[in-house]
Amino acid sequence: MQRVEIVDKLQSILISVLKLDSVIINDELSAANVDGWDSLTHMVIITEIERGFGVQFKLRELNKLTNMGNLIALIASKTN
Repeated sequence: MQRVEIVDKLQSILISVLKLDSVIINDELSAANVDGWDSLTHMVIITEIERGFGVQFKLRELNKLTNMGNLIALIASKTN
């Protein structure tokens, strides 16, 4: 799956789960930079990402994520 496709789908998921008008995704984006992204919504976001991309994450993979760039790379590795 191409990076632009991943970013577009992630954007839709974040907007839907966080009930935002828009969100700009870049590699440095993290939960700390987005209003309403707390630990509970984080779990919902991860669940929606797994469902939307047809992937499953291992706990150790999730623990290594520090920003959106890492998440995009992880999704790309699982969808290619």
